[in-house]
Amino acid sequence: MENIVIIGTGSAGLTAAIYTARANLSPLVLTGNEDGGQLMLTSDVENFPGFPEGIQGPLLMESMKQQAKRFGARFVTSLAKSFAVNPDGTITVTTSDAKPIQAISAIIATGASARWLNIESEKQYKSRGIHTCATCDGAFYKGKDIMVVGGGDSACEEATFLTRFATKVYIVHRRDALRASKVMAERTLRHQKIEPIWDSAIVSFAGDGKRLTGVVLKNLKTMKTKLMKIDGVFIAIGHVPNTGIFKGLIELDEHGFIVPKGSCVGTNVPGVFAAGDVADKKYKQAITAAGTGCMAALEAEKYVEGWKEKGDFQ
Repeated sequence: MENIVIIGTGSAGLTAAIYTARANLSPLVLTGNEDGGQLMLTSDVENFPGFPEGIQGPLLMESMKQQAKRFGARFVTSLAKSFAVNPDGTITVTTSDAKPIQAISAIIATGASARWLNIESEKQYKSRGIHTCATCDGAFYKGKDIMVVGGGDSACEEATFLTRFATKVYIVHRRDALRASKVMAERTLRHQKIEPIWDSAIVSFAGDGKRLTGVVLKNLKTMKTKLMKIDGVFIAIGHVPNTGIFKGLIELDEHGFIVPKGSCVGTNVPGVFAAGDVADKKYKQAITAAGTGCMAALEAEKYVEGWKEKGDFQ
């Protein structure tokens, strides 16, 4: 039986791995499909403490992984396919290779995936002109013309934030009015740097092979298309939490995010803790995810100690 199984290897999962490994609990970590999480798609990370010149997202994740390994964390390249609570309160995670893993405690750090447009050339220019996090990447567009896709509160927040850097911010929305709250929508549209493009959608991206240079917009009323030069695009159409295998067992909200119980990283199942974007609808930052990874690790450590003191550990 494992002490702790950690599902996910973004900044939350890797921080949890570092802390539980240093506590001599030898955690087993499942990498899943996106080893390293969303930072693997970020070229430059400038807001993670300790790196005055910034650091490449993949390098940061690999450094955290090696740090966890140094203290005894074990990594398995496998996807969690099912999650169950046993009669004795232990956890069983079945992996994609049909291997059952039984553990006293589990830390869920499966993250949330940004919604993408899934159109031509999008994948080619991810992190090279196309982004999903203004806080992470907005500073790279000082004096540039950029575009935000979406019409909700998130899109308005992203657009307003980006005005700190950009010369012009366009909001592209499929409707003729924003879906955001009235206060948020009015504040956004009043900003002198923000210009809406109504009833429109991006149908393809243009670039020089290295970076994004423009988008092809389609007016959904006239059905006419036009090429528009743009330096960067921020897609703000929401996130999807990776919680499918936990439905019916772990309490989720209406959007699929894990509902915290007790401590801010606890769940409705004793011994199961959640860290990072899987339970965070608001901040979605690597540093906040790392913080909750630390908290989940400390809670899991305390839970395992209590379990063993009761004599339940075999």
